[in-house]
Amino acid sequence: MKIVWYSLVALFAMNCGTMQVAQPAGEPISETTKTSTPFTDAGRVGEMMHYLASNDMKGRDTGSEGIEMAAKYIENYFRSYGLKPYFETYRDTLSNFKKPAYNIVGVVEGSDPDLKKEFILIGAHYDHIGVIDMENGDAIANGANDNASGTTTVLEFARYFGKQKTNKRTLIFALFSAEEKGLLGAKHLAKKLKEADLNLYTMLNFEMTGVPMIGKDYFMYITGYNRSNLAEVSNTYAKENLIGFLPTAKEYNLYQRSDNYAFHQEFGVPSHTFCTFDFTNFNHYHKVGDEADIMDFEHMAKVVNQMIPVLEGIANAPTQEIQLTK
Repeated sequence: MKIVWYSLVALFAMNCGTMQVAQPAGEPISETTKTSTPFTDAGRVGEMMHYLASNDMKGRDTGSEGIEMAAKYIENYFRSYGLKPYFETYRDTLSNFKKPAYNIVGVVEGSDPDLKKEFILIGAHYDHIGVIDMENGDAIANGANDNASGTTTVLEFARYFGKQKTNKRTLIFALFSAEEKGLLGAKHLAKKLKEADLNLYTMLNFEMTGVPMIGKDYFMYITGYNRSNLAEVSNTYAKENLIGFLPTAKEYNLYQRSDNYAFHQEFGVPSHTFCTFDFTNFNHYHKVGDEADIMDFEHMAKVVNQMIPVLEGIANAPTQEIQLTK
């Protein structure tokens, strides 16, 4: 997420180690047993996070060897769980970045003959800022919370719908590159899909979901809370106060600082980012301390498990119930 800080908070320094993982890129993780109630769990989420935010990725800078490893991981993941490439391949080559860079885009076609012509895009950016100035002997900005967390969340949604095929509307799963360069991956894809006259219903983006919020009576917030009724719709399907309003997000205009915004600009449809970064619960934004070891994998698994009924409800509702606020 592109955040302007303005000296918001002075948080205590947290010293954490780094971890390298030798898991082969995209090797499928063992399935959660069918008899368990939650779809995913902390162990599975942790495996994915430790790979995506490992030192081997060198911070996943756009156009680097490290982000190429992440791209292959995502492609193999999509393939393993039955997603089809949205284009000729999973790779959508950016037209607005000088080095070779790719969004990874897969699709799960809807089951209803009419509703499948309506598209829901579920996304997150998988790039980060790479190698930066040395701090405490470490120069790799691993980008665990920003945004291996959102990437892992979206990949687990892709696994659910790729295997279960419970969606009447068609779901596009997009992992964006070059968010940290100015939302370039999302801008490229939004323009491309608009030129192709895609019938986009809504864009749901996931950003910085790695740690829980502090002292809130809701679980997540959405940026642009008052721009549509998405929070109300989400809470109805969740049957709890899942999505709330974070005043700081509005104060610092986070709505325009993540990949949802490009789709708002191009399509004018409800486009929001789900997030649990609340400006008090994480002090390693764009620093070397953004490591997988300090993420809360139980919380991340809950994000996935609590959001699946919401996504399923939105994908299967007989009408487009998410509406822009007039």
